[in-house]
Amino acid sequence: MRRKFLALFGILCTLMGLLWVLQGLGLVHWPRTSFMIAQSQWAIRGGLLMALGLVLVHRSRQHRD
Repeated sequence: MRRKFLALFGILCTLMGLLWVLQGLGLVHWPRTSFMIAQSQWAIRGGLLMALGLVLVHRSRQHRD
């Protein structure tokens, strides 16, 4: 059960981080009223969140229940 939770949480973190990166770089303008659009600090935070998500997915593949 923990393995599945880590994998799911890691995937969600990775996808959310990707959205933050794309918004921070000004490549995605959704939602239109987002305060993150073209704000470089959100691209950095998104990259960090993506890295955390990938680590969690990797750990979930190594973890034994």
